[in-house]
Amino acid sequence: MKPAFDRVNIHELSLERVVAHGGAGTILFRRLAGAGELAGACNFIDLAIVPPGCSIGRHRHAPDEEEFYLVLAGSGWMWRDGREHRVSAGDLIRNPPGGAHGLNNDGEHDLRLFVFEVKSTATAES
Repeated sequence: MKPAFDRVNIHELSLERVVAHGGAGTILFRRLAGAGELAGACNFIDLAIVPPGCSIGRHRHAPDEEEFYLVLAGSGWMWRDGREHRVSAGDLIRNPPGGAHGLNNDGEHDLRLFVFEVKSTATAES
């Protein structure tokens, strides 16, 4: 059977409020496609909107999962494996297999991003 995902318009979606990985406040979230809807090695594609003062809490994925954050709008700071750095619209951030990370919106506007997770054959990086 062919995967079910074909097309979505992110401006027409209903989003749900969730606490993301124990972060501060609630974010708006929608899974755009999951592994069962895709033919490749992609586990999921998500849309997330992190309001000012809210965050995606620090967390770690499995050693066979590699995750990417594509910042569409807004700014904030990202914590990855003990280091913090600023992020803003246009940034594509790699969270390596097994790596720990979190994201905080300390700006005045929503931080909008796509989150992609793919299967990885690499071992966790230190």
